[in-house]
Amino acid sequence: MNGQTGKHLAHISTILDSVADGVFTVDESMRITSFNRAAEEITGFSRNEALGQRCCEIFRTDVCFSACPVEEAMKTGQDVTNREVSVLDRRNREIPISVNASALRDADGRPVGGVETFRDLSQLRALTREMEAKYTFHHLVSRNPAMRKLFDILPDVAASDVAVLIQGDSGTGKELFARAIHNLSPRKDKPLVVVNCGALPEPLLEAEIFGAKRGAYTGAVDDRPGRLELAEGGTFFLDEIGDLPLSLQVKLLRVIENLEYQPLGAKRSRKADVRFVAATHRDLEQMVRAGNFRQDLFFRLNVIVLKIPPLSARSEDIPLLLDLALERFNAKYGKKIRGFTSEALSFLLNHAYPGNVRELLNMVERAVILNHDAMIGVKDFPASISGDPSPQLARPDGKRPSRKDLRRILEQYGGNRALAAQTLGVHRTTLWRWMKTAGS
Repeated sequence: MNGQTGKHLAHISTILDSVADGVFTVDESMRITSFNRAAEEITGFSRNEALGQRCCEIFRTDVCFSACPVEEAMKTGQDVTNREVSVLDRRNREIPISVNASALRDADGRPVGGVETFRDLSQLRALTREMEAKYTFHHLVSRNPAMRKLFDILPDVAASDVAVLIQGDSGTGKELFARAIHNLSPRKDKPLVVVNCGALPEPLLEAEIFGAKRGAYTGAVDDRPGRLELAEGGTFFLDEIGDLPLSLQVKLLRVIENLEYQPLGAKRSRKADVRFVAATHRDLEQMVRAGNFRQDLFFRLNVIVLKIPPLSARSEDIPLLLDLALERFNAKYGKKIRGFTSEALSFLLNHAYPGNVRELLNMVERAVILNHDAMIGVKDFPASISGDPSPQLARPDGKRPSRKDLRRILEQYGGNRALAAQTLGVHRTTLWRWMKTAGS
């Protein structure tokens, strides 16, 4: 080595030591040939300890013997970029890092080693957790001012025992608010019982809510406890109360006023020690004017009203929800998808989300299930949606979509009625009725 070459190598070493990312190189046998200062700081191993060692003995990552980034780059000739792995430092602490790797070649283009750069993600992860904690309240997530105001008053609402009416479009998270009220209340150690008022025909719904004695109706071969009885001491959540038939509205009003109810076929009334929370995506005041909802029941439920804004009114929440959704579904399906391509992210940030948060979660879950790459792209979204950033999947007035829209949504989810109903923000029974009417 002449003096000029030695000076050149010294300059390279100085440059690498000034880089904030860890950098190391290996020869063909995967032994470390250079190790910069940032690599020392992240791993806890000194340069002298690392040089000459096989890189797996220093880094001890979760992919060293299955999908080593440097080895992959050397074998395939393709660069590895932004791969997230975990390493164990000298004190056996797990550190998340982001890795880039490339092959090193001689003058003839033959691989003679590899280079890897890596970035410590610990601070970024800690900041992400801090941000999530700051904007998370009992499984509710938002940085929107209107939502934050709701979070602020929830403890006071929960501390009382008055009825609460939660209003919001389908898919906005009304049941999550009901659960937060219950979990913050003195009744938190007792059951939270949910009944969907639009899920069953009237006779079955009555028995579901109030219970039935043996022989009260055809098929009632045993005494059947109602949801009111099951909720004793806790919270009774009536979801989509706007779908409750008028005849049952009268009976429910009596329960709220007198805290008594009578199961079907029973000779005596029962006491009801429950706290009532109701939710709807309908305009109950308009329904009262139209004669479809009892005014006295509306006033009984309208003591405290929580109005949840649609996702379209709180677009600042979309990035936060996307990150949380990706983390959740990666864990659920054992995936390691790092994020979204710029095109996919642009689409997701500009999508109208007529199905609100539920639609966003469904889209990310579907993409995670179908994706086999490191990043989610626009190709992972249904063509019927990604081809139009703002499709009107569900009518804003809650009425049945057109036959064409119903068929398109069912095709989008491969005929899965549960997912189609979630996207439309309705119960599967409602979707079934729409399909029957449309002849789908």
